[in-house]
Amino acid sequence: MTKVWLEAAVNGPWTRSRQPAIPVSAEDIAADCIACAKAGAAILHFHPYDTATGLQVDTTEAYAEVIDRVREVNEDVILYGTLPMAGLPNVSDTMKPAERFAHVKGLAERGLIEWSVVDPGSTNITLDAWAAEGREGFTYYNPESHIRYGLGLCAEKGIHPSYAIYEPGFIRQGAALHRVYEGCPMPVYRFMFSDRLTFSFPPELYALEAYRTLCEEEHPGAPWMVAGLAVDIRPLIAPAVERGGHVRVGLEDQPFGVDTTNGALVEEAVKLIEASGGTLATPDEVRAGLV
Repeated sequence: MTKVWLEAAVNGPWTRSRQPAIPVSAEDIAADCIACAKAGAAILHFHPYDTATGLQVDTTEAYAEVIDRVREVNEDVILYGTLPMAGLPNVSDTMKPAERFAHVKGLAERGLIEWSVVDPGSTNITLDAWAAEGREGFTYYNPESHIRYGLGLCAEKGIHPSYAIYEPGFIRQGAALHRVYEGCPMPVYRFMFSDRLTFSFPPELYALEAYRTLCEEEHPGAPWMVAGLAVDIRPLIAPAVERGGHVRVGLEDQPFGVDTTNGALVEEAVKLIEASGGTLATPDEVRAGLV
């Protein structure tokens, strides 16, 4: 049976104004991570928050606090965070690469992470409704200097790049730049879909086939998974499993304002994966698949 990696993205950058059910305190984020791991997720992705402001905060200590809390209960699960995201209220779009990745370096030097976000491209993010209202979205900004810095850091510290593929060209850019950094660990290509945001494709089979075909041409044998933002990814779980892919779910990826929990999303994904002929990979099986 196909071994399927299941990732849970427990909160994202949205704040509770857009996704009221997300965990925000370090204690609550860790509790959700632990629950998702218990339900079957081998990979956990989170964004730390400043509870005083309700905004994402990207310090080594903020990430480490969550990771340490999870590690007290689960020593095996793969944990990784994110990067400061230009376009959010507390993040400047003029950050230098070393500033943006400072916490990644700090966490890697403490041996706390195995993966890091290194998204290979920039994209505009807006909702259909915002466009109709005349309200501007924002640009998710990842200039090539930042991508190169991130891949160099991954090569130096032995951590795997986690690529969010917001547009098809991200696959080509990510594969081309990965080839430049000798010794850089294998990246994971996460195909990002959306029902309501206007980047990429909707969660349709033709779109999955396009991404999968391009990924195999550009980086043969690289692992990939289906995910997204403001999306119901369930229609793509069975096709992904049948094609040897992997799955991400969680409140970060859900349409805004949903009334559910991360644990429930993971439990449902497990059922859909198993109904499609897949079995859940353990964290060590994920690690083995990245060698």
